[in-house]
Amino acid sequence: MVDDTWSSALHRLWQAASRAEEVAALADDVYAPLLATPGVHLVVGTRWDEQHVLRYMRALSAGSDTPVIVATTRSMPGAAVREPGGEPVVTRSAVEGLDDSVWPEAEFLRQAPGASVVACTFRLDQRGWAALALAVDGTADLGVVESRLTQAVDVIVACHTGILQRGREARRASDDALLAEASLQMDSSLDVEDTLRRVARIAVPAVADGALVHLLRSEGPEFVAATHVAVQQQRALEEAGRHDPWLAALLERRGEDEDTVFLSGAALEGSPFAEAGGTDGGTDGGANGSAGAGANGTAAGARPAGDGPHPTVVSISTLRARGRVVGSITFVYQRPEARLPDTAFLRSLATRAALAIDNALLYELRRTAVLSLQEHLLPSQLPESVQWDLSASYAVGDPMLDVGGDFYDAVPRPDGSIALLIGDVCGRGAEAAALTGLARHTLRTLLEEGTDPGTALSRLNRALRQERASRFLTAVVATLTPRPDGTALLSTCSAGHPPPLVLRSDGTVSEVLSGGLLLGVLDDVSYESHEELIAPDDTLVLFTDGLTESREAGGAFFESVLPARLSALRGSGAAHIAESLAQQAETFRDSGQDDIALLVARWTGVPPDAGLLPRDPRIEQAALR
Repeated sequence: MVDDTWSSALHRLWQAASRAEEVAALADDVYAPLLATPGVHLVVGTRWDEQHVLRYMRALSAGSDTPVIVATTRSMPGAAVREPGGEPVVTRSAVEGLDDSVWPEAEFLRQAPGASVVACTFRLDQRGWAALALAVDGTADLGVVESRLTQAVDVIVACHTGILQRGREARRASDDALLAEASLQMDSSLDVEDTLRRVARIAVPAVADGALVHLLRSEGPEFVAATHVAVQQQRALEEAGRHDPWLAALLERRGEDEDTVFLSGAALEGSPFAEAGGTDGGTDGGANGSAGAGANGTAAGARPAGDGPHPTVVSISTLRARGRVVGSITFVYQRPEARLPDTAFLRSLATRAALAIDNALLYELRRTAVLSLQEHLLPSQLPESVQWDLSASYAVGDPMLDVGGDFYDAVPRPDGSIALLIGDVCGRGAEAAALTGLARHTLRTLLEEGTDPGTALSRLNRALRQERASRFLTAVVATLTPRPDGTALLSTCSAGHPPPLVLRSDGTVSEVLSGGLLLGVLDDVSYESHEELIAPDDTLVLFTDGLTESREAGGAFFESVLPARLSALRGSGAAHIAESLAQQAETFRDSGQDDIALLVARWTGVPPDAGLLPRDPRIEQAALR
């Protein structure tokens, strides 16, 4: 027995309450001092949910150190008469007058030597209430007993309120941290499918046991991602997300609804979730993780995690961004009610997910539009001939996907030669794209008509000046003219562009002499050509500065290793050389986001012939178009 005075015991009780993580931890500090009160022989605590179901009972007799604990789910509608309102209610009753349908404690109280019962019922929260009942004999000072009982109840209620408050603060902090992490994870990708998978994965298992994400398409909801803590159930979720008519109809009906809806019990009948996690249907009722005096701290109606399956609960949140619905996210829960997220949290998570998904969708639309425009600024195919092996490569370097200004083309000419051109407009965007189209088509038209490269570049420069173009551009035009001995005359004319390289059949690499002023800077500029011969299996490589200016972490440019990398590709076809150099430059660079354009021509040669050089009919047909 405790020998301390009630004042000391009450002080210790308040100290214990300030440290307690659950009300059950106060049981010893509450029961022992009450039993030390003269005339008190027994203390019984009960815990009830809002449906008047007895969840827990704990009894301790004077002189005993071992309480009797009864965990139950006994429905007792008659106990409704004892349910308190806002304030604790103290009553006095004779033991023999107790109704067992109202007083489950009676079986213990009748065993005590006292003849009276002093009880206090009190509400802990909206989900349940509790009671403390004392068996007292005739020697007890009932005023003192009632005073001590109400003081103990005050401590229990204050303890429970503090636990709930700390729990809400901890949960709020956890939710905020999860939302921040979710934003970082979802915003780290602009790929639509990857973003959607991230949305589903982030919430499981922190928020729910399973998640389904649907996009809203013109023809209805489209399943895109699912995840679940259990692999087998994930497969079932994916199947439901793709094919289940109940879920499809539900998502279709919700349409523009912004509020999150929770479904359980009868509302899930006919759904793929009806049998998952239990058959008792509906959410668990009860308090949010705490109990009254003598309770074990488990939410009323909620079984501890791992203690069998819980009834399935499903929530559906609409994903809305920038005033339009982009989809929905469905969470599946098989956990105690106390661990279900609140509507405000789900709304915030849905908003962040919707923005991430919408950003990814907009990025994908922009990427598709840019790539489509970029394709229209480049030739759909290159001309073919037995005299040359032609190929090109284009790698977009700007992660923002503005249209680049790099361009290339290959133009068969009336004299049997072929003109290869490559250029680069300063900057990116719509204006650069307009100049790219102007430059490429102007040069192509002039070269197809047989205009020499120098004159073609001069006329393009004049056109740019007349249009008052605000950007300059560089370009180089190289013509390959077949000769009877199987070689070709390479004539190169440059307007401030990086000089082309020639890969000889023996692996040596040389730079083609070039110069000339940028296009669009000054009026009346002339351009001169440089000529040299190339032999069969020699390869001409034209490129933009995105290739040479790719820079590694140490500061070196790809230009410094380009000759050696090109030499290592001797004997390769034009397609392999173009793709390989572009990929090597992208792998090489740690900085630099310029586009990379390459145009590669391997001269195959023409067998010597005593007569005139045979003409390729395809060249003539191309020149006439």
